[in-house]
Amino acid sequence: MSAYAAVARAPRTLTEKEVALLLRTTGSHRDGYRDHCLYSLALATGLREHELVALNVGDVFDGRGRAHLYVKLTVFKGSARHPEPQEVVLAETVRRKLEKLLRLKRGQGHDVGPQAPLFLSRKGLRLSTRQVRHGFAVWQKRAGLERHLNFHAVRHTACTGVYRRTKDIRLTQRFARQRSIDSTVIYTHPSDDELVRVTQELPC
Repeated sequence: MSAYAAVARAPRTLTEKEVALLLRTTGSHRDGYRDHCLYSLALATGLREHELVALNVGDVFDGRGRAHLYVKLTVFKGSARHPEPQEVVLAETVRRKLEKLLRLKRGQGHDVGPQAPLFLSRKGLRLSTRQVRHGFAVWQKRAGLERHLNFHAVRHTACTGVYRRTKDIRLTQRFARQRSIDSTVIYTHPSDDELVRVTQELPC
């Protein structure tokens, strides 16, 4: 393994409890379902905030309103230098959530054409990365999280979770869509969840 793993700082990640609180709060709040889907999608794919807000309806759904298993990204980190689309895979649970979101958008009279933004602001415009960051801070407080994390921690949580489940650095690299494995090895660090778990088991 690269020497990078020994010196790189461990990424901040959400614990399983924090994820559950965040999803439960957004999923049960009258105005939270858009963000519930946003966070579920980020946790399931590792998409960055600018990649999430760039998604259009046609990127995710077919003409019948069914979410694709494979979603091609036309906007992603480094897309200006590497114009060929990248691809992420959607879990069944996330696909069902997104299909519900599409039905809600249609019921509210929003544009659901192929080029329409998937995630809208309250003003009916494409959600911005600044609004994503602000909303994430608000929902952390509403969910009762004891600490504040930035939105990129959601990507770190997703990528770390893949490595924790598989112990496969190459699979994690593919999931994270990183060209260099030296960028992926940070996800081999113990997660915040593992740190919390082991400290609770220490004799005091």
